[in-house]
Parts: sequence; C-alpha cells; structure tokens
Amino acid sequence: MIEKRYNKYKAEKQTFSGRSYHSKKEADYAVQLAWRKKAGEVKEVIPQYRIKIIVNNIFICAYIIDFLVTLPDGRKQYIEIKGYETALWKLKWKLCMALKDQIDPGAEWIIVK
Repeated sequence: MIEKRYNKYKAEKQTFSGRSYHSKKEADYAVQLAWRKKAGEVKEVIPQYRIKIIVNNIFICAYIIDFLVTLPDGRKQYIEIKGYETALWKLKWKLCMALKDQIDPGAEWIIVK
C-alpha cells in the first residue's frame, strides 16, 4: 500500500506554467508576476533564485529566495513568500539583511505573508 506523505507545514506543491512551486501561495504569486510582466510592470522574473552568503570571503550557506524580480527601470526586488517561519529561515534572512549591500546594493527585499 502506498502511503501519501504530507508536508509538515501543510503546504501543497502547485504547478504553474510548467514549474513546480512549494505552496499554493507561492504559485498564486507567480501568476500575479506573470500578469504584471504581460502588463509591462515587470521586466524579468527569476523563480527560486540562489543567493550565496559569503562572510570574510568564506562561503557560509546558500539562500534560495522565491523570486528575483527586475523592474523596467532596472531596480531589483527579492521576494520571499512565507507561510510558516522556521528558525533556519529567520537566521538566513537575518544574514541576507546584514549583507544586503554586498549581495545587491539598492535592491528591495520583500516578505509576502
């Protein structure tokens, strides 16, 4: 008998435009970004963007943010879709906030709850 496995945070994987997302909330936001791109409000969307966290030239860890959005004027937005905040996520987010000027000066960091 095959046992169905559930996500411990009750998130259900969703698919949109051939890409799998970790939750319905994340997939819904991807749909919004697709519409904003068609309307010309967004130039580029990169889902599951990998950020290397480096301190004193030592690689500490990688943080995979849900979306990197580039606006028509060249500004960037790092967007994280959050349902449940884990201790590991909080630590990585704090590291990104401490290093945000090294990662991408002038970029906007957004949490969508």
